[in-house]
Amino acid sequence: MFDDRSPIYQQIADKIKNDILSGALQEGEQVMSTNQYASYYRINPATAAKGFHQLIDEGVLFKKRGIGMFVSPNARETLRGQRRDRFFTEVVDPMVTEARIIGIPLTEVVARIQHAAEGEHQ
Repeated sequence: MFDDRSPIYQQIADKIKNDILSGALQEGEQVMSTNQYASYYRINPATAAKGFHQLIDEGVLFKKRGIGMFVSPNARETLRGQRRDRFFTEVVDPMVTEARIIGIPLTEVVARIQHAAEGEHQ
């Protein structure tokens, strides 16, 4: 599951975020404890805890003392908003800039995107 591209705790946080976005984890649902997570993935519990604490700090998870950690209300919409912002900043804006530099009209870029989207539905 883990790769060498980013710290393991970050990969843990990203996996939980992806699970929330995909619907595998629902708002209000309890998530595995850090010890369960560490045992299941055979990692140091402190590493798992660091990923979970990042999610708590971001408001994606919340802790019920003595019970465990849960997906926060509105976590999915919050994460979707963050991903949308990142998508436009990291993908769309550079694409528009590159299209302008190499002389591709934006109408052609939009047409290509629409064509690709139509191909997904077939």
